[in-house]
Amino acid sequence: MSRYIATRAIRGANGLVAEAEAMVSSAILDQGPDTPVAFPNTAYYLPVALGMTGIEVETLGQLSDVVAHARRLLHPVPADHQWTPYLGETLDSGMATLLAAETIEAIRYIDGRQPEVMPGFDLAGGSAFTSPDTDAVAEESPNGHLNGAIDDIQLRSWGIQLVDGRMPGFAAIVGCAKSNEVAVQIVRELQRRNILCFLSGNVNGRSIIHQLIEEGVELGYDTYTVPFGTDTISAIYALGFATRSALTFGGLKGGQGREILLYNKDRVFAFVLALGEVDDLKYAAAAGAINFGFPVIADTVIPQILPTGVTTYEHVVSMPFNEIDGVDDLERAERLVQKCIEVRGVKVHIADVPVPVPYGSAFEGEVVRKADMRVEFGGKQSRAFEYLRMAELDKVTDGKIEVVGPDFSEIEPEGHMDLGIVVDVAGRQMEKDFEPVLERQIHYFVNGASGIQHIGQRDIAWIRLSTKATDAGFRLEGFGKILHARFHADFGAIVDKVQVTLVTDPPMLTELLNEARVAYDFRNKRLEDLTDTAVDVFYSCTLCQSFAPNHVCIVSPERLGLCGAYNWLDCKASFNINPTGPNQPIKLGRSVDSIKGYWEGTNEYAKIGSHGVVDEVAMYSIMENPMTACGCFECIVMLIPEANGVMVVSREDTSMTPAGMTFSTLAGLAGGGIQTPGVMGVGKFYLASPKFISADGGFKRVVWMSSFLKDSMSDELKVVADLAGDPALIDRIADERLVTTVEELLPWLEEHEHPALTMEAIL
Repeated sequence: MSRYIATRAIRGANGLVAEAEAMVSSAILDQGPDTPVAFPNTAYYLPVALGMTGIEVETLGQLSDVVAHARRLLHPVPADHQWTPYLGETLDSGMATLLAAETIEAIRYIDGRQPEVMPGFDLAGGSAFTSPDTDAVAEESPNGHLNGAIDDIQLRSWGIQLVDGRMPGFAAIVGCAKSNEVAVQIVRELQRRNILCFLSGNVNGRSIIHQLIEEGVELGYDTYTVPFGTDTISAIYALGFATRSALTFGGLKGGQGREILLYNKDRVFAFVLALGEVDDLKYAAAAGAINFGFPVIADTVIPQILPTGVTTYEHVVSMPFNEIDGVDDLERAERLVQKCIEVRGVKVHIADVPVPVPYGSAFEGEVVRKADMRVEFGGKQSRAFEYLRMAELDKVTDGKIEVVGPDFSEIEPEGHMDLGIVVDVAGRQMEKDFEPVLERQIHYFVNGASGIQHIGQRDIAWIRLSTKATDAGFRLEGFGKILHARFHADFGAIVDKVQVTLVTDPPMLTELLNEARVAYDFRNKRLEDLTDTAVDVFYSCTLCQSFAPNHVCIVSPERLGLCGAYNWLDCKASFNINPTGPNQPIKLGRSVDSIKGYWEGTNEYAKIGSHGVVDEVAMYSIMENPMTACGCFECIVMLIPEANGVMVVSREDTSMTPAGMTFSTLAGLAGGGIQTPGVMGVGKFYLASPKFISADGGFKRVVWMSSFLKDSMSDELKVVADLAGDPALIDRIADERLVTTVEELLPWLEEHEHPALTMEAIL
């Protein structure tokens, strides 16, 4: 162990803990010990403090306990004349640093200094812009906020990408790159590999955040580049994210510090990239990251720490930027990123997509605003559709991309035109049932290109191309190149040939659109006929076991996965692609209870798949042996016993619910592979299924629902109400705009004659 690193880390930790103690004392004196303390929209209080100590910090006074714990972890700075094995002392000091940093940031939230304000900056997807689905152009905010703490909603929205490998890990980047161009190249290389980037820190007052903003790089949740703050301690939010990953997906509890650290070491593939000079505080923060099993890679000359079992590879790696082999700084930046990935062992899958813009899942949520738009297809002014169809092998020319009709060169900037995207696929293992599964991937594949926004599907697709993308050379053929490359890369086991036709010619577009609509209608009827009783096989989904080891999803035709991303056909296709993968067929065997949804096969698999934690699963009940959840669920269904019904809370809803808890707090009851009667995580479209808690009374049991679900699923819920024989049912269901407590809920339900009040007792 390097005495130099130990000295600087321990010295930095001592200094930060002293600062935290002083800030806590001052804040208590000024504002009182009962002043509320919280990070926004999280059920995990101050997550690092909760995870490592079990302290549920809610007030300023409780911060004293946190800094007292941090003080006990500190050690004296090593003497010049004496050598000891400094690793333990250094790691303890690193943890003390994290607790102190989180304490300081919490006080800054109280003072209004977090999230940090940066003049002239607007966070992508933030409140400074109008909604991306409008044509309005927002004026730039003169004082935009950086991100600050990540909320639980965003953590869970990234959950499915973390577990299915689309997001293989995250990088905590601290400091400032050699140049703006190098900063952009580092981030682009990480984005290309779909690695989430957390940005913080500075060198002599200049941060990588400044560099990226100056170069016009869009920052925010949507692009996997999250700017926490321009000082070093804002990196604590990355470690808070890691801690909550263990608490959310791993089923761990506050105070299980060792288990949380081991969970991160084994399951969360993250690393720290320190750019520029490393001072005492950065050494101390790096020591904190090493506790989590996250190695630190620096682009300057610093001592290295060799592996001793805490991480799989090195703890601290020095890779001086100017000494990296490469023809120029951009190539050196690329090799620096490659080294980071190699050190942490991040498993990266990159599809080679031959388009002239950066490509990767990091761009899937990118928004193209009208002021930045070159042309759009679909939306209010034009129409666009997507249609994938199966064909015979000899009818498809692999790699053929044809544009039928004019391109957009004659369209005025910010203009619009019609577009049809027709994909013909052929394969020896291809099946007709796979058409909608593959067609749905067009949304994700196209969205992976920087400068392209894709919304919707089928004949309500809406695509925008940015001026920046078209200036880089992106043309209509680019859609075909993306789809050809990605279908082969992702579905090569069932797809042998891919041919793409881009149609703008009006007569042909109309002809193909009519053909597509016939196919859409056929598929809809086919899916309606695909019921649980029509098949003898369900499918498992163990993707989330990479994060929630004992959780098992069982997917049936009438119950999609709780993440909302996988239905029965998806799982069937996945099994054909990868017979040893996460989606395995479950032979139902003898029915044990057809009302509650027990089969010999599902019970047997539940016990095996959960490693003995769960004995039985009732597919159609929330009250008896409900299905477990990981943390990626779109909604939470929870019993409201006073109302003889259930409420449904959307992940997007941050409001208080009649259960006296927000979504974030409820998620702690539903997630982590725990089977809790009366609480269940679900995919939102399961609400529209005839099998939705059918053993407990079905959809008529819903007495309260997030307005987001009412609004976004209005068409589907109208059908549900009609099938229930009560067309006004949705209007009888309360939401957060009307009711937030049980005391308010009961008279409201009586006034609106909700059927749950007269149904058989659910308990």
